[in-house]
Amino acid sequence: MVYEKKELPDKVQKIGFLLTGIGLILVLVSYFIDPAREAFNNIIGLMFFGSITIGALVLVALEYLSGAVWSTPFRRVSEFIASSLPIMLLFAIPLFFMMHTLFHWTHTEVVAADPILSGKTPYLNIPFFIGRTIGVVALFYLFYLVFVKNSLKQDKTKEQKLTKTNVKLSAVFMFFAGIGITVLAVDWMMSLEPHWFSTIFGIYFISATLLAGLAATTFTAVSLNESGYLVKGLTTDHYYSLGALMFAITNFWAYIAFSQFLLIWYANIPEETFWFVARWEGGWGFVSVLLMIARFAIPYAALLSQPSKSDPKNLQRVSIFILFAHFIDLYWLVMPTFSKTIVFSFYELGFPVLSIGIIMLVFYAQAKKKNLAPIGDPKLQRGIDFHL
Repeated sequence: MVYEKKELPDKVQKIGFLLTGIGLILVLVSYFIDPAREAFNNIIGLMFFGSITIGALVLVALEYLSGAVWSTPFRRVSEFIASSLPIMLLFAIPLFFMMHTLFHWTHTEVVAADPILSGKTPYLNIPFFIGRTIGVVALFYLFYLVFVKNSLKQDKTKEQKLTKTNVKLSAVFMFFAGIGITVLAVDWMMSLEPHWFSTIFGIYFISATLLAGLAATTFTAVSLNESGYLVKGLTTDHYYSLGALMFAITNFWAYIAFSQFLLIWYANIPEETFWFVARWEGGWGFVSVLLMIARFAIPYAALLSQPSKSDPKNLQRVSIFILFAHFIDLYWLVMPTFSKTIVFSFYELGFPVLSIGIIMLVFYAQAKKKNLAPIGDPKLQRGIDFHL
């Protein structure tokens, strides 16, 4: 194994500061001009930022749990992306003060006159809602701290038992990850329309979260490796594995999305169909069609062949496009509750720009202090030697 720690170029930090500054200005201006609209965009920003960081953490746990070796040289990249996770609570703080604007079920007089909402009061109430968000993020971050503590310690000690400990922790984490991601999706997005529900919505967002984390990891890992910042010896076989996993999860997301639509369409129950009807009227049909093309058709075609999965430039392009499509997906899920007609301008740009800027800054800070590869992991050499 050959690894030489190199400092990331200063331009990474400069771009991170620039994006963070631009995003913060857009957010503040938007909140000043139209607080209600920006609060809905804040939800999109919360879920966009959270899905990337939580998705990266899930990738770390999946590697340990599955015993995969090909991904070991890239695992530290996922760890660094996941390190931004607690900042998710900063995205949530403004929303805690805007809940009466966002959520129909926070109005006491409305709930009292609605037997359906009254029945959901034990779950849909502000103290429990805020507590769930803080609890889920805190739990995820606790797992992150333990995973990374063992991973970094292994850089120095090379103890095999630290890997075994993280494998056991991963089994526990995956159980809570499924529940936690579902809770965040149901609370922040499904409860915007408290009369509507879908039993598939949780796994819908779980697949989107994993894909977002993988896209961010793939773009970063390929960029770093092509510039010589990771271990030497990584080949197109490693790239192929990243591409194949993105291809597989893209197909899985499409399967879940179509299943959710098909079941609701086939049953044709008004209490369920109104949610999709709202996403077809007032111009939202354009976004619905765009989502099918951007979220599935284009990534599917771009990653279908074996050479496309192994091409570093193609992987970088597709990763960026998947994150763009993920943003469109969240926009499609959230904004029709705010407006019956399609709306899009600078208001919608602040939070995604801010999210990317913050993740870049935190990643740069982590890379300055720590190795970009888990040099003490006993699987690392096998990971470098991996061939299909």
